[in-house]
Amino acid sequence: MSSFIQTIQNIFKIDELRSRIITTVIILLIVRVGSHITLPGVDPVLLKQMAGSGGNDLFGLFDLFVGGAFSNAAIFALGVMPYITSSIILQLGGIVIPEIQKLQKSGEEGRRKINQYTRYLTVIIAALNGWGMTIRLVNMDAGGVPVVPDPGFLFTITSVFLLTAGTIFLMWLGEQITDRGIGNGISLIIFIGIIARLPGAFYQEMNQIFQLQEKPWIVELIILLFLFGIIASVIFITQGARRIPVQYAKRQVGRKVYGGTTQYIPLRVNTAGVMPIIFAQSLMFIPQTIFSFFPDSTWLYGLVSAFSEQSYIYALVYGTMVVLFTYFYTAIVFNPRDIADNMKKQGGFIPGIRPGKPTAEYIDAVLTRITLPGSIFLALIAIMPTFASRLLGVTPGFASFFGGTSLLIMVGVCLDTLQQIESYLLMRHYDGFMKSGKIKGRGAGISG
Repeated sequence: MSSFIQTIQNIFKIDELRSRIITTVIILLIVRVGSHITLPGVDPVLLKQMAGSGGNDLFGLFDLFVGGAFSNAAIFALGVMPYITSSIILQLGGIVIPEIQKLQKSGEEGRRKINQYTRYLTVIIAALNGWGMTIRLVNMDAGGVPVVPDPGFLFTITSVFLLTAGTIFLMWLGEQITDRGIGNGISLIIFIGIIARLPGAFYQEMNQIFQLQEKPWIVELIILLFLFGIIASVIFITQGARRIPVQYAKRQVGRKVYGGTTQYIPLRVNTAGVMPIIFAQSLMFIPQTIFSFFPDSTWLYGLVSAFSEQSYIYALVYGTMVVLFTYFYTAIVFNPRDIADNMKKQGGFIPGIRPGKPTAEYIDAVLTRITLPGSIFLALIAIMPTFASRLLGVTPGFASFFGGTSLLIMVGVCLDTLQQIESYLLMRHYDGFMKSGKIKGRGAGISG
């Protein structure tokens, strides 16, 4: 314990690191304040009365990533999700559009162009999402009283402009965290939105013990220990990787000899990160979202009941989709052929494997084998909130932290941020957080 306290003290002894942490905290506070500033023209009292009526649909998933700003109809209601969507679209577009693929392989200049296109696409997507949100707000009412007392063209234009500007401002704040703060800015903005729900969810869970007395405290203690075990297993799998050795032939340039060293290609067990769960969850929420527009449909009601989060059918289909999306997204973000070609150009080879196509096939075979346990683990983590709520009696809000997107994003962002803090400590010859070894982060970005 004393060594941990000493490490915290060392963090604030480094001027640059202290400044970066303070900058990050201030920006995240701005993000949280903006999540509670309601759009002009919306009745905040009626909106608060309807806050508890949100279901398990796409809107609920969206609200999870923006920390409740969507249900608050705040100026930051769209969060950074339009930016994330734009990034994914351009990443997937690199598979089918040759021009984007060329930019992805053009080094720093290509990345700068892609970032510029991402920002342009973010504005378009944010404007469309903002327009859809204004339509939803206009159609909302509490007991026959509309949430928007004076709907009209002025309200629509003003709201779309503020929501789009809010997304662009959040995107700029994320870049400021990345450049002047600590950690990845976009990931931290999503992280703070998710973690903001934890105190309220934990209070509801503890309320079952001390006020309602529905659950003995020893059972709650076992549940909390089970949660810590899940977090430890997520950290273990997140950092797990298969290292493939690569040797580089010696080459002489002038009087200097280069190469002759052995490096490693780390193939992560969970290469796809949290994206398979987000894709699968989005599809699983489609029936509930459609039912919200057609509440009188008996057929849709039966379908929604069969695919509710408390259903084992939901867990089975959801887990299967996570496994399939894990392989799909891994194939997108990791191209063994490109790795093999780059190794061949630099004079590198895997011992016992011929360069070129055999190397690509070998890497692909290894990646396929280690992705299987990673995908199964992701599926178990995805359905864990369902079992925690149904079998352990955990409240739905607190059960969401037992797995799914919430837990994976929190663990990934914490590891990445702690890794950057530890690097500053080691550069100043201070001890890191661990006596042996180093913290391995997930790298920048939510997609891992």
